[in-house]
Amino acid sequence: MRIKMHLLSDAVFGSGMSIPGGEDIAVQCDEHGFPYYKGSTFKGVFREELIRYLNWTTGDLEQAKQRADMLLGEPGSVCLAEEGKLVFSDFQLSGAVKAAILNEIGNSPATVLDCLTSLRAFTAIGENGTVQEGSLRYCRCVNKDLYFYSDIACRPEEEKLVTDVLSMIKWIGTMRNRGFGKVKISAEGRIA
Repeated sequence: MRIKMHLLSDAVFGSGMSIPGGEDIAVQCDEHGFPYYKGSTFKGVFREELIRYLNWTTGDLEQAKQRADMLLGEPGSVCLAEEGKLVFSDFQLSGAVKAAILNEIGNSPATVLDCLTSLRAFTAIGENGTVQEGSLRYCRCVNKDLYFYSDIACRPEEEKLVTDVLSMIKWIGTMRNRGFGKVKISAEGRIA
């Protein structure tokens, strides 16, 4: 099943890396500078919503967790092709968008990344209402209004459940509690 994720706000696809003297939170990007959201990270977000959905529909939290483990594997597992498990590919820009960007600006990863992201500065405010000394941090954000696509391997009988759970996901990425990563996710249909 192909799914589409529309960024309704800037998002932080944190790579877990920082750039000394530059970014405290860097964005996950490929060798060409295109940002992407890891399928394995999305799987964790999907798991949270799946358990919530199954708990609401069955009224049994333990049963919901067991069904989630059956569909996704145990938390932290790396089963990629185990029979019956849902597998998520990384969320990426479409091939046509990537080609158009590379055609327009060339193959410079730094330039590509700068076209699709922005750098934000953050500080902490102390009890006296002023900026705390040494609290300045920089974070790279993926620009809003971009569309990312992923493929989910799932059995046909699971498609409705997957579609229902996808519609519940409203926030992804790092710093969701600060208003980053608001998304609209929809199923685009079967993979051809």
